[in-house]
Amino acid sequence: MSTGLLLIWLISFFHLISMSTSSKETSFVFNSFGQENLSLDGSATLLPNGLLQLSKDSQHQMGHAFIKKPIVFSSSKPLSFSTHFVCALVPKPGFESGHGITFVISPYVDFTRAQPTRYMGVFNASTHGSPSFHLFAVELDTVRNTDFLETNNNHVGIDVNNPISVESAPASYFSKTEQKNVSINLSSGKPIQVWVDYQGTLLNVSVAPLEAEKPSLPLLSRSINLLELFQSKRLFVGFSAATGTAISYHYLLGWSFSTSMESLKLLDISKLPLVPSPRLKHKTPYVLIIALSVGVGIIVIAVLAGFYYHRKKKYAEVSEPWEKRYVTDRFSYKSLYIATKGFHKDRFLGRGGFGEVYRGDLPQNRTVAVKRVSHDGEEGMKQFVAEVVSMKSLKHRNLVPLLGYCRRKGELLLVSEYMPNGSLDQHLFDDQTPVLSWSQRLVIVRGIASALFYLHREAEQVVLHRDIKASNVMLDAELNGRLGDFGMARFHDHGSNAATTAAVGTVGYMAPELITMGASTVTDVYAFGVFMLEVACGRKPVEFEVQVEKRFLIKWVCECWKKDSLLDAKDPRLGEEFVPEEVELVMKLGLLCTNIVPESRPAMGQVVLCLAGNLPLPDFSPYTIGIGSFTPVVVDAASLNVSFTSRNWSAPSASSSSANNSKEVEHPLESKNSLNVVSEPEVIESSLQDKQWQIMKFSLEQSS
Repeated sequence: MSTGLLLIWLISFFHLISMSTSSKETSFVFNSFGQENLSLDGSATLLPNGLLQLSKDSQHQMGHAFIKKPIVFSSSKPLSFSTHFVCALVPKPGFESGHGITFVISPYVDFTRAQPTRYMGVFNASTHGSPSFHLFAVELDTVRNTDFLETNNNHVGIDVNNPISVESAPASYFSKTEQKNVSINLSSGKPIQVWVDYQGTLLNVSVAPLEAEKPSLPLLSRSINLLELFQSKRLFVGFSAATGTAISYHYLLGWSFSTSMESLKLLDISKLPLVPSPRLKHKTPYVLIIALSVGVGIIVIAVLAGFYYHRKKKYAEVSEPWEKRYVTDRFSYKSLYIATKGFHKDRFLGRGGFGEVYRGDLPQNRTVAVKRVSHDGEEGMKQFVAEVVSMKSLKHRNLVPLLGYCRRKGELLLVSEYMPNGSLDQHLFDDQTPVLSWSQRLVIVRGIASALFYLHREAEQVVLHRDIKASNVMLDAELNGRLGDFGMARFHDHGSNAATTAAVGTVGYMAPELITMGASTVTDVYAFGVFMLEVACGRKPVEFEVQVEKRFLIKWVCECWKKDSLLDAKDPRLGEEFVPEEVELVMKLGLLCTNIVPESRPAMGQVVLCLAGNLPLPDFSPYTIGIGSFTPVVVDAASLNVSFTSRNWSAPSASSSSANNSKEVEHPLESKNSLNVVSEPEVIESSLQDKQWQIMKFSLEQSS
């Protein structure tokens, strides 16, 4: 009997010990954090001042921090706990506020399959709503996810096995002094207190600023049976945070936890570490401007106002109703400004007719050339824009493709395809640029001739280029010549006369009849003839710095031909690598195209055939009337009066007994404008003192 009583007493004793052990409460408090207390993974880290940082300043990161040992809840009592923690969510400068921070209770701490961003580092697409997935969380979320039925981007929610909250509300707290709920900005970067209390089946969640007491009314109150949620009584408690494309720094300053609300220890607010401010670390220009404006007051405010007005006007464009039809051909000024880095000097390519050219890099690795053309007033602008757009329809392998335009007040921008090898004149006259071989030059001349024939005969309308010269011939990646700079071009229908009468172009390339008859296809042929001589001789049409007999290219080439030494005029940089017959052909064809008599010039179709060797040159000599005449068109830059001076060094007819006995004969041309005929070089030299010659010399210097 005594043995039985002893056995019963022992059983009762161990049962009491078991009950005593199981009912032991767990409680801890951290006024700062140490490595020995927590298990960290992902981007979570401890800062030297005891601050726990859950996420770093990069995208798609997640970090977790849990108590190392699981908390054992009593199996004989209802599950209960109470926690109080202080956190701070600080957005990274230049980014939107990132995803929030989450308090988590879970039977495990392996979240390797979790996803960042909207899943907050604890859920993923497969565990989303899975019946085998057990997890409880309280989220402080700063991103609105409509997929999770969230109504705003600043809310507190209760999550059970699912990122879709069973209960949520905009972040706020009940103020005892104001007797109403006051909103809290979770992304303010300021410390926020959070209380989570669970007893029986009632869960209460409260938030408040660091300086406030615990609210008397909770923000969220929900009846939840956590006993049904967790089969195991060994549970881990901790925190999770994640970033996506939006980034915030997530910090924990302090944490208190207890399995009994009565035993919850108070946090010592005075001992909590300070939250670092990234703005002190990463000052942005905007913050710097604001700091300066505070420092200098009204003066800086006035400067900022002027800066704002300047920024507003920087990208301003001119657009009128008639331009709607050209909307697909128009570039925005902002896109061109950014592409050229504000038309920076490093992007400067050169100066063409009426404007400067810049390189621009558009999105998708598209490189363009942007020409800025100044204009006064709106007269003729409709026609000009219509012709610019018409140029987009011109398709030829030896034309620089025009892509579109942009219009501002007082400025027109023309956008064309970028040519990586620059302009031809750089290769002809710049000693720093590799010398083009004769075969390369001949390919270029033939290509430009083909392009000009296309403009005159094969395009839908006749296109007069009106400014053919080496500086307007661009070279692509394979050194093929492409005719560009259509800023002076004009259109007219086939079979009709051009409506242009203004003598525009570049001195030295302008046909003499421009003054009286205006532009035509034969004036383009004249300029092309000068261009051919320019390419073959490596010289500009007029050069005042050389010997008198060489100053005027057309006359000098003709004089070399008269002496049976035409090749003396070729570019000396060609060396011996050239075909003499081809060089002579180009020079003679250049003289034929620059005949002072317009009707004696060949059409571009004939020029193309001659250059290809499919048509012989006509029978002419350096003594043929009109050959070798230099007739510069002089434009007075001050008064815009246009005149020209004709100098004709043609010989007598073929019936003369000998070329050696021939003498230079004056051939005056009738014109309603002023006309002077000079026969001797000495007279030409002395006439340079005349005002018009001074103006021409100035114009030549400017154009070069």
